Amino acid sequence: MMTTNTRREFLKKSAAASAMIVAGGILPGYSARSYSRIMGSNEKIRISVMGVNSRGKALAENYASQPNSEVVHICDVDRQVMGKCIASVNAIQKHQPQGYGDFRRSLESKDIDVMVIATPDHWHAPAALLSMQAGKHVYVEKPCSHNPAEGELLVKAAGIYGKVIQMGNQRRSYPNVIKAIQELKDGTIGRAYLGKGWYTNNRDTIGIGKEIAVPEGLNWDLWQGPAPRQAYKDNIVHYNWHWRWHWGTGEALNNGTHMVDLLRWGLGVDYPTKVSSSGGRYRYQDDWETPDTQIISLEFGNRIAMTWEGRSCNGKFIEGCSVGAMFYGENGSMLIDGNSYTVFDLQSKIVKEVKNESIVDARNLASPDAALDALHIQNFFACINSGEKLHSDIDSGHKSTLLVQLGNISQRVGNSLNIDPKTGHILDDPKAQVFWQRSYEKGWEMKI
Repeated sequence: MMTTNTRREFLKKSAAASAMIVAGGILPGYSARSYSRIMGSNEKIRISVMGVNSRGKALAENYASQPNSEVVHICDVDRQVMGKCIASVNAIQKHQPQGYGDFRRSLESKDIDVMVIATPDHWHAPAALLSMQAGKHVYVEKPCSHNPAEGELLVKAAGIYGKVIQMGNQRRSYPNVIKAIQELKDGTIGRAYLGKGWYTNNRDTIGIGKEIAVPEGLNWDLWQGPAPRQAYKDNIVHYNWHWRWHWGTGEALNNGTHMVDLLRWGLGVDYPTKVSSSGGRYRYQDDWETPDTQIISLEFGNRIAMTWEGRSCNGKFIEGCSVGAMFYGENGSMLIDGNSYTVFDLQSKIVKEVKNESIVDARNLASPDAALDALHIQNFFACINSGEKLHSDIDSGHKSTLLVQLGNISQRVGNSLNIDPKTGHILDDPKAQVFWQRSYEKGWEMKI
C-alpha cells in the first residue's frame, strides 16, 4: 500500500485540476481547485463516513469489510459516538481510521475518494453537495434530501461536478428483487396497475422534551448545521429528530421511501398527477410532530396508482410481513418481502415463490442485512471504477424521494395536490409550495 507521501505525489501527478464553487463559502481551508483522481487497478477506494451513531456505524463496518475499500476517516459531531465507531472499524480492517468532529476537515483531504453520508435527514443534501464540490464521490442514505428543492439541486450538481452519487435504497441491488421486477415487467401478472407499500412498527412515545445543557462531547451547533438554530432538548438526539419537521421527514421518508421506490420501479412511473395524504399523530400526545399513522395515495396519468401505509405505533403485519410491497395486475398479484417474492393468480393461489437464503430484519434500525447491502456498495464501486450503471443514481433516487415528500406536503397543508406529470412540481397551490424548500441557517445555504 502507498505511504501517505507517496499517495499524495501520485495524486498530484495523476489528477486533473478543475474549478470548484464552494457552497455558501462554508468549506474552510479548501482551495479554489480540486483534483479528480485516477485510481490504479490495485488501489482500494478510500472512504470517509459521516454520521456514525446507528446506521452510519453499520455502513462504516460494511465498507471496512469490503476487500476493495478502506475506511480512512470517521466523522461525527459526538466524540463518544465517533470513538466507538473508530474502534469497531479498526477491529475489522486492522487499520485505525482518523476521527474528525467536523466532516469538512475530512473533505479537505486528498486521501479520500468517497464520502458516505448517514447523518440526520437535514444534512443529507447539503453534505452531498459539499462533498461533490470537494471532488468526492457520494453515497447518501435515503432520503437523498429533506425537501424537493434540495433533491433537484443534487441532480443538477451531479451533472456539473461529474461525481458518482448513489442513494442508499439498497433493495435496488437485492438479487431476488431485481428478478421480481423483471418478471413484473415481463408480464407475469399481466399489466400491473396498482401498487401498495407499507411499514409497521411499535414505537414508543418520545415524551415532552426539556431544555437542558448540551451533553459534553456533542457539537450541537454543527449537528444542526444547515437548519436554523433551536435550543437543545433531551429527547432529540440521537434518533427522535426523525419525528420533528425541522430536521426529519417522518416515517414516510424514513421507511416509506424504500417501498415507494420499489412501486415506482415496478410500475414504470416517474411523476404523479395527484397526491393526497391522510393521518396524523394519533397514538400519543408528545413532541412527535410527523404522522405516526399515514396513508399516502398517488395517481399517475396512465391508469396507474399506488398507496403507502405507515403505522409507527401499531405493528400488525400486512400480507404476513412488517414491511412490503404488493403489485396488483390484470392476471394476478406479486408480493415483495425483503429479498423474497411471491406471485399469486387471481384466486390468490401461489403460482411462484422465491425465497431469500437469509432473513432480512426490516425492523432493524441499523442493518437489516449487511450482506445484501454490500451488493449495493459494490455496484457503487463498479460505477466509480469502470462506469457500470448505478442501480440507484441520484435522478432515480430523487424521483422516489419526491413522491413521499409530496405526500408529506399534502398531509401538512390538509388537501390533495395537483402535480405536473412532466416535472413533479405542485400546480396552483401557494400554500403547498411553501414546503417545496426550507429556510437555512445564515451562511449554510446550498449553492451551486
